[in-house]
Amino acid sequence: MNLEQADPEDLAVLRAAFAVDDGGQSALGWEGVRAFEAEHGIVLPEPYRTFVAEITDGSYSGPPDYGLVGLAELPDDWGDDRPERDLRQPFPLTSQWLWEEDDSEPSEETDLLMDRVFDHGSIVLGTDGCGMYWHLVVTGPHRGHVWLITGEGATPFGAEFGFTTAEPGFAGWVEHWAANKPWFDAT
Repeated sequence: MNLEQADPEDLAVLRAAFAVDDGGQSALGWEGVRAFEAEHGIVLPEPYRTFVAEITDGSYSGPPDYGLVGLAELPDDWGDDRPERDLRQPFPLTSQWLWEEDDSEPSEETDLLMDRVFDHGSIVLGTDGCGMYWHLVVTGPHRGHVWLITGEGATPFGAEFGFTTAEPGFAGWVEHWAANKPWFDAT
């Protein structure tokens, strides 16, 4: 997974999966991408960076079920009572955490960590509904990885984590969806 330079094969997969045929008019453009990055103090991982700059900035054709939201957007069901998102702060997890199955006592520290999981170091790609959000990590050790974050927990996507047969990262996530495979086909 090359996070610094877009692989032409990955871009071909993304173009085919989204079949955007508007000559890039739905894309944000490089100026828009750089402005977003400067505003948030980050550099988006490839191939997502090139995808939003040249192919499209959001799509109703999915993934996920309710479509891919634009770079600076959040899904309609995100809610207004969430803490402010801070993309500069690193995404706090490197392995699955199912807080619904966590036997430790609830604490303020646990609540703060859950807020950071939802709101630090990732952009929201979209939702499969019912509070199931797909995130692309943009800062921290898991930069470039896609995570499913729900009210019950957070799970990384990619074969190396044991829940799916898919390649990691944005292109692997899209390719898996385009092949019409279940998200977690290895469990």
